[in-house]
Amino acid sequence: MGIFHWLETSPVVREFEVAEFREWASGYYYRVAVTLRDGSLLHAREFFNPEERHYSFHWQTAAGALIVRWDDAPHHRGLETFPYHVHEGDTVKISLPVSLREVLAEIDKRIRTSG
Repeated sequence: MGIFHWLETSPVVREFEVAEFREWASGYYYRVAVTLRDGSLLHAREFFNPEERHYSFHWQTAAGALIVRWDDAPHHRGLETFPYHVHEGDTVKISLPVSLREVLAEIDKRIRTSG
């Protein structure tokens, strides 16, 4: 499955633990905890089938402070990309739907430019 390949080959991932994984003929659900190369953590979960998809990618410091969370929880109805949005600190911004692969690439870019 693509998600495990992305986790195994991403240069930003130090290690990951699969908390839950279910797969069926037309979809899947997973929850993983990812330790990143700078010691920060990514908690990722995604549900997918042909009719719907839900996700949350929560990136935090090792101490638990939010860095960024990409999700599609149905709040923030005033955003033009509803329900897709991103939390950065106390700020909520518009966001297109994202995949785990895109989130890992964005985190990798941010860690490289900050370090």
